[in-house]
Amino acid sequence: MTTTTADALRQHGVHATAQRLAVFAAVSRSPHCSADDVVVLARGEIGTISRQAVYDALGLFVQKGLLRRIQPVGSPARYEDRVDDNHHHLICRICGDVVDVDCAVGTAPCLTASDDNGYEIDEADVAYWGRCPRCQDLTHEPARPSPVSRRPRGLGVAPTES
Repeated sequence: MTTTTADALRQHGVHATAQRLAVFAAVSRSPHCSADDVVVLARGEIGTISRQAVYDALGLFVQKGLLRRIQPVGSPARYEDRVDDNHHHLICRICGDVVDVDCAVGTAPCLTASDDNGYEIDEADVAYWGRCPRCQDLTHEPARPSPVSRRPRGLGVAPTES
């Protein structure tokens, strides 16, 4: 027997309303979309849905572990339904496209903290920045390095001098 989206929501203690089903379907059809994108997609499916209902549903789904929220630097929060693994993201600096990439392997970037400071670490969130193939074709300039101001603070990443 196949589990429906409504069944999956109920298994997580979420009442399966038409609005919530439309929000979940929008994210499933368009991974890494913003809440504003979800509003447009959900309205296209069911007609009327308030922006607040979309935000409420997204927040509930993230809380229940049905959706994952990511927020690349300089971008609105984005949502995806790939929640069953610890994957990472490739983000285009030019067009903002985001794609999934399986978990990093090897020694770089470091995925094991040198000092966990007493934390029980259960996830590593890695974002790779660059230019997607489409934007590489449009611009023939080399990818620009990340400005120091865009780097997250406190991660022990020292800026390099050019």
